[in-house]
Amino acid sequence: MPITTIIEPFRIKSVEPIRCTSRMQREQLLRRAHYNLFMLPSEDVLIDLLTDSGTGAMSTEQWAAIMRGDESYAGSPSFTRFRSSVQEIFGYKHVIPTHQGRAAERILFGTVCKKGDIVPNNTHFDTTRANIEFVGAEAVDLPIAEVQQPSKPHPFKGNMDVGALQQLIARVGKERIPLVMLTITNNSGGGQPVSMENARAVSTVCRTHGIPFYFDACRFAENAYFIKLREPGYQDKTPKQIAQEMFNLGDGCTMSAKKDGMANIGGFLCTNDDVLAQQEKDLLILTEGYPTYGGLAGRDLEAIAVGLQEALDEDYLKYRAASTAYLGNHISERGVPIVQPPGGHAIYLDARTFLPHVPPEQFPGVALANELYLEGGIRSVEIGTLMFAKAARMDLVRLAIPRRVYTQSHIDYVVEVILEVWEHREQIGGLKLVSEAPFLRHFTAQLEPLRTSRA
Repeated sequence: MPITTIIEPFRIKSVEPIRCTSRMQREQLLRRAHYNLFMLPSEDVLIDLLTDSGTGAMSTEQWAAIMRGDESYAGSPSFTRFRSSVQEIFGYKHVIPTHQGRAAERILFGTVCKKGDIVPNNTHFDTTRANIEFVGAEAVDLPIAEVQQPSKPHPFKGNMDVGALQQLIARVGKERIPLVMLTITNNSGGGQPVSMENARAVSTVCRTHGIPFYFDACRFAENAYFIKLREPGYQDKTPKQIAQEMFNLGDGCTMSAKKDGMANIGGFLCTNDDVLAQQEKDLLILTEGYPTYGGLAGRDLEAIAVGLQEALDEDYLKYRAASTAYLGNHISERGVPIVQPPGGHAIYLDARTFLPHVPPEQFPGVALANELYLEGGIRSVEIGTLMFAKAARMDLVRLAIPRRVYTQSHIDYVVEVILEVWEHREQIGGLKLVSEAPFLRHFTAQLEPLRTSRA
């Protein structure tokens, strides 16, 4: 009988203690945090699934590379190794380091966008949308229709609606669209992958109209692995070969290396446009640093150079997808509504279906995320009405799994907590907004419960 158990393809070499708290303590902590999980001290969180961004464990090879980091202000060999690693995978001519992905977004949109412009995407994530709106442009989401049906499986639910893109271009004119962006995987759409066929179709539309085509490449390795598993013709290709083929369809990318760069900080911006690259580097010098370090230490550049390659390891990706699916399958089998199929980096609870008695204006995603913390000390994040206001198509709770951090028993515990909350879901009430910031309000918003959750 063949062995089917998929194990973690690593051994644990260092451990960090985590602290248990009582429900009474968590009620007090949540009240002090104004019912916003971002404001909780991390030491008061037992299982932290707020994000997979920068929260992973680095490998021995990454730590070894860190020791080689050269901290020269300009022309560091650490940058040369970083650039070579990026170009091997992404293939773009210019590689501009930044301190994280949102800095790359700010520089890109601050350079190419102006007031009145429109930027289409399969689905913008929070910082992407905010950086576009900050310069007075409009972020337009063009997901396929299946996104609106969270429980309905689709192998590439992250795809862009190509017909809608063509209609948008015809309606507003290509002059108002400085670029088209495709997010891989589609984070706000449930962590779902984009097919090569869809990326190629979007690329064709962009080339036909002379519009630059960019990728938000944060989870490119996971997207490549799903293409290998699900798209005909790619079963015999490596994740690296698939990623290289996809990036060849574009003109550039933004990247948070805190995701599939397997690092704790860092990002980059890529382009093939010589003139644009110079403008971006000029802005980089003003706000981030010299173009060979871009706000990062040499040791960070070294960690990213190694991490990008490790993220494409097929044994790692097999484990990553299987461990995420394990969580999703165990709770969905008991009736818990999730975005189907499970994504690569996270499970998304469908809060509107989970809490049908809590309307969107009472933030069902926040209410559900808060209850998971109260029940078991688990921190997650709402992706819905609080995060996106009127642009929210769904109210989801994302359980993002940090890379190489938690074991099987941790995930089993998460399953138990979710199922316990599912059993008393009728007792969970909504919240009202007390204060908010003009951009990215979910990070600092203060809320109050409309009625008390179960004591």
